Amino acid sequence: MLDILDQDIQFLPGVGPRRKTLLEKERGIRTYEDLLEYYPFKYIDRRHIYKISELTPDAASVQICARLLSCEMFDMGFHRARLVAHVSDGSGIADLVWFKKAEHIAKHLKAGTQYIVFGSPTVFNGRYQFAHPELKPISEVELSQLGLQPYYNTSEKMKNSGLDTWGMDRLVKTLLATLKKPVGETLPPFITQPLKLMPRDEAFRKIHSPSKPDDIKQAEYRLKFEELFYVQLNILRYASDNRRKYRGYMFTKVGKTFNDFFYNNLSFELTGAQKRVIKEIRNDMRSGRQMNRLLQGDVGSGKTLVALMSMLIAVDNGYQACIMAPTEILAEQHFATITAFLQGIGVRTELLTGIVKGKRRHEVLAGLAGGGIDILVGTHAVIEYTVQFARLGFVVIDEQHRFGVEQRAKLWKKSEYPPHILVMTATPIPRTLAMTIYGDLDVSVIDELPPGRKPVVTLHKYDDQTTSLYAGIRRQINAGRQAYIVFPLIKESEKIDLKNLEEGYETLREAFPEFKLGKVHGKMKAAEKEEEMRRFVSGETKILVSTTVIEVGVNVPNATIMVIINAERFGLSQLHQLRGRVGRGADQSFCILVSKRKISDDTRKRLDIMCDTNDGFRIAEADLKLRGPGDLEGTQQSGMMFDLKIADIAKDGQIVQAARDEAQKIIDDDPLCRKEEYSMLWQRLNALRKNMPYFGEIS
Repeated sequence: MLDILDQDIQFLPGVGPRRKTLLEKERGIRTYEDLLEYYPFKYIDRRHIYKISELTPDAASVQICARLLSCEMFDMGFHRARLVAHVSDGSGIADLVWFKKAEHIAKHLKAGTQYIVFGSPTVFNGRYQFAHPELKPISEVELSQLGLQPYYNTSEKMKNSGLDTWGMDRLVKTLLATLKKPVGETLPPFITQPLKLMPRDEAFRKIHSPSKPDDIKQAEYRLKFEELFYVQLNILRYASDNRRKYRGYMFTKVGKTFNDFFYNNLSFELTGAQKRVIKEIRNDMRSGRQMNRLLQGDVGSGKTLVALMSMLIAVDNGYQACIMAPTEILAEQHFATITAFLQGIGVRTELLTGIVKGKRRHEVLAGLAGGGIDILVGTHAVIEYTVQFARLGFVVIDEQHRFGVEQRAKLWKKSEYPPHILVMTATPIPRTLAMTIYGDLDVSVIDELPPGRKPVVTLHKYDDQTTSLYAGIRRQINAGRQAYIVFPLIKESEKIDLKNLEEGYETLREAFPEFKLGKVHGKMKAAEKEEEMRRFVSGETKILVSTTVIEVGVNVPNATIMVIINAERFGLSQLHQLRGRVGRGADQSFCILVSKRKISDDTRKRLDIMCDTNDGFRIAEADLKLRGPGDLEGTQQSGMMFDLKIADIAKDGQIVQAARDEAQKIIDDDPLCRKEEYSMLWQRLNALRKNMPYFGEIS
């Protein structure tokens, strides 16, 4: 039997086939349930009726009850007219003005009729004026039912079809009146009662038709909790299934390879955070279950060293390890770093990228298949079907958001059992977001930098201060250092007035004729880009002019200046990643954020945060609050996309935690999803999964 909430939206009175197509295309509304879940974005208090004498010029939307005195129509030329209606409530006179559909509105106005007028008052020629107000005869308004007016987001096409906020409000009210029986419950009493959650039917009715602010608060909490609960239940169920289904290789010993490296080749003390994370990984590797762990660490925190030491444990247990990076540049840097670390240890390490061809490639493939290679460093080339390992036991995935779920899952097929997986990111992820996007991974955090690292000094300058900017760059280069200068675009946009890389490069060549400049951007051929980067790494190039292709992985300790042109065009996360390219050596480094003088308050907040702190987690939290989860780099590529209709990960952290706690209780008590008392939850989850993200075996 069809649930009424599954009913096609076209059958709701006031919709029909044409509006159905519009609602589906513009807002994804296909069923009654979709309309119920199309929540208001704000509310205006309609409970109070003001006297005209009480109005103030700075008042927000208000309503008055006034009698129509007369109307005047003014010809504005070009077949346009302006309608002015004069109204009075006995305490004063106000004007109602329409510039659109004036003749149509005039036909429906009647002198002497009392109207409820709703809008934002302004003062014009000494009299209060309402432009394009909402207007209803008092005979059509139930004054006792005036409460908080919901407002709905709509599009221009919807408005042209009568589905503006008022039109959507009418449809929702029609639907609520159509639902004679209470909407079916989706949470059992053992969850709703202890948490004091209102019934689902009541929540829908109060979110769309509240009579007081507390109605909105309680309804929002119930609906947000439900939404987040099922997201968390889905994530935790997958995590539980994976742990139960997939055996992991059991690496029981720390042997000669690890100890030789630790005692003979490691010339500095590990940080406390590195030691803690290695211990967490070590415990996973000997547990007998497959490890799926996310390693978060700010730029320069020593994630690669932790990954290397973990791979050496796999080698000591007779298995191969692999580290996969998103770009050839980063793969080559990892290879150089690991090779230098492992000198004299007897661990065979090889590189496999797109530029490894011919005889050399054949040798690498043969070494992997025969078991002669212990550690492979590569790019996407690693997951090609021709790449076969003898005994792959440990995989490190760097900058994990750059790889799709299906790409990562291909690594599983290269081994008898799923290898242990360590995914790393230098983009700090706020805790509430991590619980939702990477909720089925165990999380480790390296939250301290190695001793001796000086925090990067970040300064904000304006684009008319180039004289002092260039002088600072020149001083650093004359002292033997190097500089990055990053532009947001390659070529000039006709719509957005941005300095572009091509023009900027020529300007900088004129400004610094005594230094060799390089140029890198995403449209260059790979070989050209690699050559430019090698010149910079070697020190031949003193200034590298670039787009954000150098955002991840480039490691040049001698570079001490990062200049970001049009910094107002970048998000916090991206600015922090770019800043991470400097400060990698012992010398003091600087990040200069260059913007226009005229910037928005939000932009100024972003730039101020960058200047105030180097803490990636603080920056990530601020970025989440300013931009929302959908905009944060990596969340869309993670394989764990989510479409929340009312909850806000940035603002609802406490609800996320409460929802996760309840979901964890269910998983702990019913890991096989078979107990009768939880049948409502599993049925609802299965129904929702049609529209929920695909959680691949590696996430």
